[in-house]
Amino acid sequence: MIKIHLDNLKFRYDVYQIFNLFYNLENIGFVEEDADFSISDKGNIIEVSDDNFRLEFIKRAEIKTKENIKLAVFKFLKSKTGKDLPWGTLIGIRPSKIALGLLEKGKTEEEIIQYYNNCFNTRRDKAKLCYDVALLEKKFINKDSHVISIYIGMPFCPTRCLYCSFASNPIASCINLVNPYLQALEKEIRSISRFIKEKKLKVQCVYFGGGTPTSVDDKCFDYIMKCIFDNLVLEMGVEEFTVECGRPDSLSENKFLTMRNYNVNRISINPQTMNDETLKRIGRNHCSKEVIEKFNQARSLGFNNINMDIIVGLLGEGIKDIENTCESIFKLNPDSVTVHGLSIKRASKLHENIVNNRNLGNLLQEEMNSMYERTFQLAKDLDMKPYYMYRQKNMFGNMENVGYAKPFKEGIYNIQMIEEKQTIIAVGADAVSKVVFLEENRIERFGNVKDVREYINRIDEMIEKKLQLLNILY
Repeated sequence: MIKIHLDNLKFRYDVYQIFNLFYNLENIGFVEEDADFSISDKGNIIEVSDDNFRLEFIKRAEIKTKENIKLAVFKFLKSKTGKDLPWGTLIGIRPSKIALGLLEKGKTEEEIIQYYNNCFNTRRDKAKLCYDVALLEKKFINKDSHVISIYIGMPFCPTRCLYCSFASNPIASCINLVNPYLQALEKEIRSISRFIKEKKLKVQCVYFGGGTPTSVDDKCFDYIMKCIFDNLVLEMGVEEFTVECGRPDSLSENKFLTMRNYNVNRISINPQTMNDETLKRIGRNHCSKEVIEKFNQARSLGFNNINMDIIVGLLGEGIKDIENTCESIFKLNPDSVTVHGLSIKRASKLHENIVNNRNLGNLLQEEMNSMYERTFQLAKDLDMKPYYMYRQKNMFGNMENVGYAKPFKEGIYNIQMIEEKQTIIAVGADAVSKVVFLEENRIERFGNVKDVREYINRIDEMIEKKLQLLNILY
């Protein structure tokens, strides 16, 4: 356990978060005596020390006390551990929001980059990333409360990946739940459709995710796609209809044709890695060759907006592995690429393995930085620019998730979801609706239950509560 003495416990959460950046997944606690580290606020100076080293940090007048304390602790731990964490003290999920706010105040690119450096010790390339994302997002961000988007969740997958914490039940073990689930989902979709039409709302985006929507058989997939199209797409003026195909082992020509017939104009085929040994290790039942085959099949059937997801920091992978993945994806030439950092979620098998002290390997920070730089180069080689980003807790290397896209191929839903300026009505197990009160700068959330059986049994209750919340705004 890492024991910390802090003379002002008001900043306990902030100090904990900075220690957690450097000692991820360690037990961290605050004590009165026998501490490993001591942090004291002495007027204009913050002192951080352990048995071997002491750092005196002069407060910066332009920033708040808590930011000064975070900077002092960060600089101390950076010196102690030798870790180069490029985001500095920033721990928020949406770091580009800061740049967006500064842009709206008329700040220049250089002023914004300097702000990130001065206030958070953020490396220049990460600050520039925030600026670039904010500049592009500014064109898309919603300003009309009557424009909404829809999320539909499918809680089944061919298998459950090692790192996954979503509602993604292996379909072979719960095949008897598929039809009851789709019937409950249809009921919820129809009720939301009626609400949208009564309130004369405009649907900008429909996003079908999960899980893996295509994990059900062809007949079931056609059934639910027709329901979505008839109730949420047809005559709604939808700009973007995305299906997260995800797993190539769940795809068939019939499913591609179904998506095309129901006006899907954006899909994702997500390898995560193009290294077969890694695919086995993380629990996937397909190989990289299948990714290539399904991608080419989608292209041949007319899909001209295909996203591909990759994950940096997968177990056992280093710079050579990410190099192979990037080279393979470059040859396929997708329209957008989403780069995720590996995040250790508590509901994942990966977290369970760590708790059980299994040897999972540990990348050096410098190698993580190099792997991310290689994905940035991939995006550049494909003539893509960053258009949305977010960060998560417990990410290997303290990195970020970034969506890159070619011009006019940006995922509009992704931008609206991250920036939280648009109401998103979510249906399905574990789906969370976000109702945005633009004038009040306030968000209210309503989450459906995660368990599939509970969702089926309580569908009427969830519909009623969701509509109660939506009726407050509309």
